[in-house]
Amino acid sequence: MRRPRPPRRLRTPLTVLALLAPALLGALGPDGSGETIPLSGTDPGQHLDVTLTRVVDPADPAPTPAPAGSDSDTDSDRLVAVEFRLENTGTAVYQDSPAKSSHLLDSDGERFTGSNTTTTAGPAFPDTVTLAPGGSALGFVTFRLPNDAALAAVQFALNSGLADDVGHWSLP
Repeated sequence: MRRPRPPRRLRTPLTVLALLAPALLGALGPDGSGETIPLSGTDPGQHLDVTLTRVVDPADPAPTPAPAGSDSDTDSDRLVAVEFRLENTGTAVYQDSPAKSSHLLDSDGERFTGSNTTTTAGPAFPDTVTLAPGGSALGFVTFRLPNDAALAAVQFALNSGLADDVGHWSLP
């Protein structure tokens, strides 16, 4: 007489997720970045795919000679550099300031506007980036915030941050 076979064990969604999580998280990077968000501007044909590729916290300022008698370092502030990849997917030329288009939010709800400050993390975007349709650019936007501020999210919107369509990346 044959013994009945025990039922096959089915993998639950949690088990499958636990098996896939390392692969999924590895694709995003240790800072939770990697997601591409399509954004539209206020004018017809303004479309940009924006990818948050890296967050460097803290970012060291690039070495520059300080003017005599100046004290540019403050112990109460730190720099955070955020790298974006911009791809013009629209039919209009993209011409804008990525620094003015970017904001960093801390866990207290404070909002910090980006700058073109150069850091050792990598090259900053220029004041104005111009991309023909199909063009792309990679660069950093830098934020100055208090040392004790905890990062919560990064936001990006076309038209110097004034477009209604806002990309939002939560930070771990």
